[in-house]
Amino acid sequence: MSAVPGTERDQQSFAETALRLSGKSEDEARRLGAVDKADEQVEKLYAQRLQTASSPVHRAVWDSRVPLELFQPPPLPLTAPCDAAMERCLAIVRQHREAGTIYDDHGKIAPVVIDDLSQAGYWGMLIPTEYGGQGAPFTRYARFHTQLSVLEEMIAGMGSVHGCIGAVDPLKTFGTPEQKQRFLPRMASGETRSAFALTEPCAGSDLTALRTTAVEVGDYFAVTGEKLFITHCLPGRTIGLVVMLHGQPAVLIAELPPHETAEFQIVPYKLHALRRGYNNGLRFQNFKVPRDNLLVPSHGNGLTIAYHGLNHGRVMVCAGAAGSMRVMLASLLPWAKFRKTYGAPIARRELVQRRIARLAALIAGADALVAWCSWLIEEGYRGELECIVAKIFGSEALKEAAIELVMKTHGGRAFLGGHFFGDNVHDLLAPCIYEGEGEMLGMAFFKSLIKEHGKTYFEPIGRRLQQYQMKTLNPLNPRHLWHLRRELWSYGQWQLAQQFTRPDRGSVPGLPARLQAHVDFARESLARQRREISATMVKHQLKLADRQCRMAELSQRVQDTIVLLVTALWAGQQQNETAVAAADILCQDLQRRLTGQRPTDRYFRDVHELAERVLAGEYDAIRDVPQAAILMPYENN
Repeated sequence: MSAVPGTERDQQSFAETALRLSGKSEDEARRLGAVDKADEQVEKLYAQRLQTASSPVHRAVWDSRVPLELFQPPPLPLTAPCDAAMERCLAIVRQHREAGTIYDDHGKIAPVVIDDLSQAGYWGMLIPTEYGGQGAPFTRYARFHTQLSVLEEMIAGMGSVHGCIGAVDPLKTFGTPEQKQRFLPRMASGETRSAFALTEPCAGSDLTALRTTAVEVGDYFAVTGEKLFITHCLPGRTIGLVVMLHGQPAVLIAELPPHETAEFQIVPYKLHALRRGYNNGLRFQNFKVPRDNLLVPSHGNGLTIAYHGLNHGRVMVCAGAAGSMRVMLASLLPWAKFRKTYGAPIARRELVQRRIARLAALIAGADALVAWCSWLIEEGYRGELECIVAKIFGSEALKEAAIELVMKTHGGRAFLGGHFFGDNVHDLLAPCIYEGEGEMLGMAFFKSLIKEHGKTYFEPIGRRLQQYQMKTLNPLNPRHLWHLRRELWSYGQWQLAQQFTRPDRGSVPGLPARLQAHVDFARESLARQRREISATMVKHQLKLADRQCRMAELSQRVQDTIVLLVTALWAGQQQNETAVAAADILCQDLQRRLTGQRPTDRYFRDVHELAERVLAGEYDAIRDVPQAAILMPYENN
């Protein structure tokens, strides 16, 4: 339960008391209260109009009108100063792939590739020009990330870790002028690259369980503890290191030595994902970090810093998925035309056509979400709700594409060495965990979505229950009704207003009729979901936090509706009819999932028509993606 206006001590006290009343232990209530407080501190970093309560998703659910203008990003400018550096980087990766020099003898991205990218300005993409970077707008960087993911996902991932969730974003956002000048130019040039060390053996989704400590010793901090699953981390890197300092989370910018020492050690382990890069554990024993390397946010503590950069990384998960799904669709087409059953190519079979159409539809949804979320970030929004939607959709779409569409169509060949699926299956599944496991993030989405509604109508009831030492409200008890009459009257007014709220309607200029129908469906669905969410809060009261399955189910329905709305509006701006058809198929699929209806014959005809367009080379999304060779081709096909 969130805090209400009052002193910080009052807010924290009530939040923790409410959690204890719901059956939580003292320790669990304290930890959950700390997470809630960290989220509030992140909110304070943004102007009110850019906070979660003013975000597109929050307003779409709780306002009487869906702000469609916040779901339609403008087209990207035709050119930008960073374009030249991006083209150089793409050309370098293509050249190394063609020359067979992209990996070293250990199967990792070769040092020569890293050096060439440094010369091209890759590591400075998201660093301002005054520090030697490219100053790329986030909208442009997101599209570039997808393009690079088509060529080599690990290189794209390394850039995302470096610029989005590594040390670059914390320094840009929270660093002092001196800290920025000291670190960012070296990061922009590639002299040093960054990572972010947050996760520990006992602290993953529960960041209140951090055990790595920093102790002040003269002019430095002595760090002791262990980190786990740190991507892009080797000796010599510059990392954002989350520690416990004076009992509070803090972030230090730590420069790792070029070789292991008694104070710093790499903890290697076998990890199937990220096989082209590095993911290591880090162990510290009185490791020295200068006191001048402490980041001090204007609000909050180290968790505030850690949470800030995650949304950028979540957009990159979706952008990377959009790239990988392009590769999968491009690999599917030659095989579907080559493989014959009963004398005819399987490209003529309805089930295979459905898979081709579905994959094209998933790409359209990912592209739409990346364009939308990156624009919101660029506009200054926190983007908490929106970026969670993008991350979950992108990672789940990638998983579906890999397992249900590509693997099943390629059959046994999917497991051959050299096949995109067989070689990368762990990397195709791992994004479901990156930047927060999907269902856990879905519950975080739901909690953020209901926070303001809870603060306005439910926390006053909770305070009154606490005052009269009642755990829950019993509407059949006259005593309860009398004690809570003012609070219930306020909520009753909101409920009454819902009955008289007119449906949010109105056509979108230039939007085709089939896409307009999807937008209308989304508007109606959001209005129903608003009332259903509030009714669920009434039903479960303080026990709602323990109704994880109900929260996850409601959350997913809201997410699906948002994806449908964003995709339909995005499609209306596309000039390619195949992209519009792909978006339409995704929207139809989401409508059926939300309503439980069966597919119609018209839907199957739409799927067939889309698949025929894709097979004919009319889908611009994969126009420049190299098609994979047929593995183990047989004669007399």
